[in-house]
Amino acid sequence: MKLTSSKYCRLIIPLFSFVALLILLNQGCVNPFAPALASGDDNEDIIGDQKTVEGLFQNFRYSYMFKDTLVYGALLADDFRFIFRDFDKGIDESWGRDEDMRTTSRLFLATQNLDLNWNDVINSVGDTLVQDISRGFNLTVVFNPTDVVTVFGRVNLRITRSSTNNEWKISQWRDESNF
Repeated sequence: MKLTSSKYCRLIIPLFSFVALLILLNQGCVNPFAPALASGDDNEDIIGDQKTVEGLFQNFRYSYMFKDTLVYGALLADDFRFIFRDFDKGIDESWGRDEDMRTTSRLFLATQNLDLNWNDVINSVGDTLVQDISRGFNLTVVFNPTDVVTVFGRVNLRITRSSTNNEWKISQWRDESNF
C-alpha cells in the first residue's frame, strides 16, 4: 500500500491532535489564579516555619501583605492580649484575641495595600518556650492612592509555646508605634 500525502495527513493530524490533547489535559489542572507557593533553591518560601521565631515574623509579614486572616489568626495564642497607649487619656488600653481578629479583619478590608517590613531585633530575652522580643517595623498603609500612611514603630512581643515541637504563638503584643 502506497501512502499518498492526503492519506499521510489523515494519519498524522489525528495523532498530533491526540498528543496535543494529552498535553493540554496534563496542564489543564493548573489554576493560573491560584499558583503553587514558591519554593526551591532560587525562591524563598512564602509561608514560614512557625516553629522558628523568624518563621513567626515571616508569617506575620505574609498575613499583612496578603491580608490573610487565617495566617494571622494562627499567630495568636488563645489568651492573646494587644496593649497600646491611649495618649489622649494617658493610659494603656488592651483587648483580647477576638477583638484583635475583628479589628485586623476590618483593617485588611479597608486597605488597598499593606507593606510590613521588620527591622532589626532590638532585644530578645527568653528560652525555648517563652521569649520576649522587641523589634522595630515600618508599615505602609494604602487606603487609596491619595491616602497613604506610614507607621514607624516597635513591637514588644511575648511569644510562647508548650514544647519545642509546637509552633510559636503571640501571647502578648505591646504596640509602641507613632500612630
